[in-house]
Amino acid sequence: MSAEIRVLDHPHESGQALRIFGRAMVGLAGINQLDPERVLEPGRFLGAVESGTAGSGTAGSDTVVGGADSYTSWLAVPGGNRVPHAAVTHVGVLPTHRRRGIVRRLITAQLEDLARRGEVVATLRASEATIYGRFGYAVASSAASIEILSARAGLLPTVPDPGPVRLIDDDPDSGALTREIYSGARWAGAIDRPDGWWNLRDLQREKQSTPTYLVAFEEDGVGTGYARYQPADPAHWFTSDRREVVVDDFVANSDKAYLALIRHLLSLDLVDVIIFASRPLDDPLPILLKDPRAARVRSVSDETWLRIIDVEPALAARRYGAAAPVTIAVSDPLLAGNNGTFEVGPDNVRRVDTAPDISVDVTGLAATYLGGTTWQHLALAGVATAHTDGAAGRADNLFGTTRLPHSGTIF
Repeated sequence: MSAEIRVLDHPHESGQALRIFGRAMVGLAGINQLDPERVLEPGRFLGAVESGTAGSGTAGSDTVVGGADSYTSWLAVPGGNRVPHAAVTHVGVLPTHRRRGIVRRLITAQLEDLARRGEVVATLRASEATIYGRFGYAVASSAASIEILSARAGLLPTVPDPGPVRLIDDDPDSGALTREIYSGARWAGAIDRPDGWWNLRDLQREKQSTPTYLVAFEEDGVGTGYARYQPADPAHWFTSDRREVVVDDFVANSDKAYLALIRHLLSLDLVDVIIFASRPLDDPLPILLKDPRAARVRSVSDETWLRIIDVEPALAARRYGAAAPVTIAVSDPLLAGNNGTFEVGPDNVRRVDTAPDISVDVTGLAATYLGGTTWQHLALAGVATAHTDGAAGRADNLFGTTRLPHSGTIF
């Protein structure tokens, strides 16, 4: 039986699709208990729906067998501009309906829907690394988990002290403060956190018994950063010889906020290890320490999988280096409007009819869009093809960034 792809009725059908996502992911806890009206955005959940058998006489016999969801959001690009963005999530198909092309139909329909909405890019967090490349998604940023040995983590005397942080009671009222501070995020890779995201985090904290602590930093009375942290094993806190604190949300919209929050975390008593769950690959923390070996990268993983929905405004929104323009031919098998050649320069992006300096498909362009992958690496992998001497290097001069992109938001 062929499934129809359509927008799901909210909240009844979208709730079914949310539970299908939980079943497809196997190891996610608590999905079945979530209220779709609290954590989903109406009108954005696409579903694969099978109709009931003919003559069954059963009203409402349609069955949701798969879904692909998204949230209205923005993405901050190099230079600090924000572009209309879809945060794609909850993609899943019932185990009984795999290998039928349902995911392909869902994702293709979703891309067309996002284009109609005028959203310039989409991002997601991939459960498997081999699924989304065929739909034009590529890894655009990665994240590191960093472990700090507190006893050895003294700051260099030259590190500035911006002043104290403020201790915040981590209760429902603190949500307004963290939302306000996060609304100022403009580092490359940051995304808007919609209401459903915040509501889900509130629900998760309500159900956990582990104490959570929140600190904020202000500049001239305006919050510019916060950190939320909790003990990893409170049940054995006083008997453990390795008392760990996990920082699961660290937001710094200025260097002063970053330094103030780091100072606070490194000053905590009764703590042996501080674990930052998600930081940029080029986080400066080790350079700040008297003993840089006190900071150790525990793991590195892909984070943002990005798909460009509308190439020209996406390219035009970001900042480029002071370098000569490069013409880039882009191919996109799923969104025909992206096919074309674009002249990219430090002051202008435009469609042109001239021969390209370099060719790339939309997946390769997504990889380099935020500055997380170089054009020379794309050329080495055969993903990009240079037609003029030094084209990949010249493209890197344009697309290169002073800091690597990072999101810090899981959805």
